Amino acid sequence: MKKIIVSVFLALAYMTSPAIAQEFTEKYRPQFHFTPKANWMNDPNGMVYHNGIYHLFYQYYPNDKIWGPMHWGHTTSKDLVSWTEQPIALYPDTLGYIFSGSAVVDKNNTAGFGKDALVAIFTHHDPVQEKQKTGKHETQSIAYSLDDGKTWTKYKGNPVLQNPGISDFRDPKVRWFEPQKKWMMTLATKDRITFYSSPDLKSWTRESDFGANEGGHGGVWECPDLFPIRHEGKDVWVLIVNINPGGPNKGSAGQYFLGDFDGKTFTPNSKETKWLDFGTDNYAAVTFANTGDRNILMGWMSNWQYANQVPTDPWRSANTIARDLGLKTVGKEIYLTSFPVKELDGLNGSGFSQKNVKVKNQLDLTGRANNKTGLFRLDFNAKNTADFAIVLANESGNELTVGYDKATNQFYIDRSKSGKIDFEKGFGEKHIAPRFATGTTIPLTLIADVASVELFADNGLTVMTDIFFPETPMSKLYIKSASGITVENLKYTVVKPSVR
Repeated sequence: MKKIIVSVFLALAYMTSPAIAQEFTEKYRPQFHFTPKANWMNDPNGMVYHNGIYHLFYQYYPNDKIWGPMHWGHTTSKDLVSWTEQPIALYPDTLGYIFSGSAVVDKNNTAGFGKDALVAIFTHHDPVQEKQKTGKHETQSIAYSLDDGKTWTKYKGNPVLQNPGISDFRDPKVRWFEPQKKWMMTLATKDRITFYSSPDLKSWTRESDFGANEGGHGGVWECPDLFPIRHEGKDVWVLIVNINPGGPNKGSAGQYFLGDFDGKTFTPNSKETKWLDFGTDNYAAVTFANTGDRNILMGWMSNWQYANQVPTDPWRSANTIARDLGLKTVGKEIYLTSFPVKELDGLNGSGFSQKNVKVKNQLDLTGRANNKTGLFRLDFNAKNTADFAIVLANESGNELTVGYDKATNQFYIDRSKSGKIDFEKGFGEKHIAPRFATGTTIPLTLIADVASVELFADNGLTVMTDIFFPETPMSKLYIKSASGITVENLKYTVVKPSVR
């Protein structure tokens, strides 16, 4: 008999605790995911760790809750859980809007702005040239901060990288390449990636292209990332490429490639197209800079199919939780794994546990603990791999179902009955994801906030992220299995709301 280990980390109620700040009384406002207080947000940008602070910048339009002229919004955290919104970091200027990019710590003062200066590398998007269809409306520029990201000065020599005539020429992700003492830029160039190098973040040389004949090409390539992970005694380079549209369950998604990088050329080790997330709501996902051996990823928790129409007010969009990345070999293939960061454990509170619980048809976990906040964590081990489902429900008849189908060997999230779905014709669907692991256990972690679920199966080999909008709070929780499973070591933990 196979064994299933399931860990569920859920937040099911809308702001029912007096301890939660008044700003979170809006319907669908997340309790432990970052959201701006008001107006539009999309791609995470410039994520960097510096002097004990995680800086998260993001595409932001401060004048409306739909996409508009892009700025860099800014928020900070000491623990990747509690975020403090800061003043806008970068505003549009005569060179254009401030599109996506990255930030680095210039430890060796290669740019001459100062030792340990924070340097942002971003795309200037000129809407005038875009209308003129010159093909050169996107260029790369830099800005620097000498006060830990509080204020920013744009470089007078911008742009530092001119456009050779590629209509989509954007989203620079920069990292230091120590073996050759140079900066590497991974840039999205329409339907492929172009690598550039620089000694000083100001002058850039084209090195190579990748991707003309690799990966998914259902849409434009965007928001790339490149970094190594130590695996089985050697460095494996991970190249993340976000794509819109063309995801495995339609719309926006992130794909990745594994291989070697020599400072000039990326060489993949497999022809298989792999996906960061099989849900529909993790886009533009990239990693924090300056975190040592740790690779921490965050994405934009939405999809361009409906991002401008989701029924939230006065803000739109949230970020995913932070995720630690790793690698795992399955057969002859290596896969990227992602799993919730350990810092989330700091929200754990009281709870209860039970052993050897029989689940036949349905186990009702509603009301088992006195939890006024509605945040909790549920862990259990099930002894057999029969079909099972975790159901979030409410008094309005809404249901969101997350489960495993043994016959197809697939995980799924079904939001077809999850509440408000009429704002976009393709929103209320069932999404599926393959199982890659071949072992006798199925570890499964589910994190659910007021209006989102994030599924991590097989310790992060299969990941799904979906948002949803119930009519009333999802205050009910069930585990279902028609054929029956035995649940060992069931543990319920109250999770404290994050301090905002």
